[in-house]
Amino acid sequence: MQSQDVAPRPASASAEPAVDVEQAEAALVEHYPRLVRLAYLVLPPSLGRNRRVVTAHALTQRALPRGRSTAPLIPAQSTGRDGDLGYTFVRLRVVRTALEAGLPLSLRTLSKRARLPALLPQVRGLRLLPLSGGADELALDQRLSTLSGAGRAAYVLRGLERLPDTEVCRVLSAAGVSDTAAALREADTVPARYALLASPEFDPCSLQARPTDLMRRRQHTRAAVGAAAALAVCGALVLLPGGGWGPDGAAAPSYAQNPSARAALDPARLTRVAPTAWEKSARADFSVWPARGELAKDTALLRRALAVWARPGADVRVSATPGTASGGPAGPPQLLYAGAVDSARVVLLYDGLRIVRYAEPAEGTRGAALDLARVDGADRAASGALVLGRADGNVRYLTAPWVKEAAERDLMKPSAAATAVPLAGGITAPVAASATGTGACTSWNVLQLTDASGTRVLTDLGELLPARLTTGRPGAVTDASGAGALRTWSPYACSLTAMRSAGVRSVNAWAFARQPLPDGSGSAQWVCTRSETWRGDGTRVLAQFLQPGGEYGAVTAKAEDVPACGERDPRALAGVLWKSAGGHWYLLAAGDPDVTSVTASGGITATARGNLLIAKAEQGARAELRGTSADGGSVDGLG
Repeated sequence: MQSQDVAPRPASASAEPAVDVEQAEAALVEHYPRLVRLAYLVLPPSLGRNRRVVTAHALTQRALPRGRSTAPLIPAQSTGRDGDLGYTFVRLRVVRTALEAGLPLSLRTLSKRARLPALLPQVRGLRLLPLSGGADELALDQRLSTLSGAGRAAYVLRGLERLPDTEVCRVLSAAGVSDTAAALREADTVPARYALLASPEFDPCSLQARPTDLMRRRQHTRAAVGAAAALAVCGALVLLPGGGWGPDGAAAPSYAQNPSARAALDPARLTRVAPTAWEKSARADFSVWPARGELAKDTALLRRALAVWARPGADVRVSATPGTASGGPAGPPQLLYAGAVDSARVVLLYDGLRIVRYAEPAEGTRGAALDLARVDGADRAASGALVLGRADGNVRYLTAPWVKEAAERDLMKPSAAATAVPLAGGITAPVAASATGTGACTSWNVLQLTDASGTRVLTDLGELLPARLTTGRPGAVTDASGAGALRTWSPYACSLTAMRSAGVRSVNAWAFARQPLPDGSGSAQWVCTRSETWRGDGTRVLAQFLQPGGEYGAVTAKAEDVPACGERDPRALAGVLWKSAGGHWYLLAAGDPDVTSVTASGGITATARGNLLIAKAEQGARAELRGTSADGGSVDGLG
């Protein structure tokens, strides 16, 4: 387990908080896109956009401590991202190393890690650049380039981290800035257009690729190819006795055309399902979606989409969810959609295992994108909608032919009514996207779809397929569409940020326990959220704690690729260090209803019958939890 104390930090504290490496790693993984953006903005623009991108990733990945401190293992409740000691610690190290990287070599010492070149990440043959923004973003970048590193850091900490000036000075001082007041005065010279800091212009995680010096690479490549050819001829003479098989066996030459591969690239052979096929089929998945869109007969567009799928060029931005093969189709795929979406032409294809989205600008093909997502085993609940496009903070979806109504709602306002979303040819009007993980999380918009079998709630996690939200005990989950389910999800909606871009199929929130607090201030709620992925592994489990009257749940434990809180092992046990209004510290632990006893060991020794444990503790105490289930089995604490 990790440790997160929520006692207010003394105003005079300026040193790095004590934190163990696991807690720092968890904070870095959860907030990685934000930390890389912070490093990118603080680094000097004189490095160039490509070098700033790679350096920002390198500095962020090297922000972990090298050893373990004496931080406690049981986390205390958190007041948000800024109350997370792990995040505060990693953020400070990112700011410090980004400032050091901007110093001249003559001013750096050998002890500075920024003095050494980054070994990872490395990208050869490509220049990686953030997506281009508008004129406002360009103007802001130019203004920031005129500031010193400390001035840029002050501006970014104000705007991206929303820190008050006193806290900005504290962070800068801890990062080695001697004159923090001067840094704030510098930051005041740039207009406070903080919303632009969340633009893709400054996002080193959303990139476009361009080639490096092609002429020099071509010369080197020719020399390497000549040497390789000579080596291959010599190897063939040595390894191939008369009539023997070569390394490729009976395979045809690499330039030979395979009939099936050629058929897969022929637009005339695309599978097109009839509009009413889903009404008669025993299946209800993507295989019965009809071909839709006003460009479904545009042979040239379809040919380009198939060709790019099979052979994406250097200028094509290719993305695939984890565990998704990026190769071309084995045979003619199924056409789901081809049409104009906002300022792009979009084609959606399905090959039985994957959904592929090809998009190109409305004028020309430069800047085309190819996105692939794994969908094997999709059922009616998982094949309700696909993302057609994103623009201006909104998302358009293509819905299944059986969807009758669509609506959007704010998951953090469960009592508010859903707003109807018009459907035209199965395409939704623009729907506000979910929170992106930049700035304060004050809302979380979800898509609500209704068909003959019920209502489902889907959330956009930045991929082709929105994830389904459910509630209830594993093995008996229901869609998060009822009033009670929406109230359960409301305090934990922002935790979905940690599950973006991970190939998530569904996320379940299970309120497994309610615990009376020892100071008589009411009862706290324990919830376990578990994400399931399309590929099976990569699941993430979060144990969360909600105090009476709290707006947000606090993550008290995290685990990946474990069966806990899932259908295979529907059990949960978690703990937290909690400080009462009277200033007393307690260890609170709770298990699911099947837990018959809970034991704490280590820095805190206590045992309780039933699934709830309350024990007096000292601030920063360490403990391990273990429970016993009704069948006599052992239940380990999450973390």
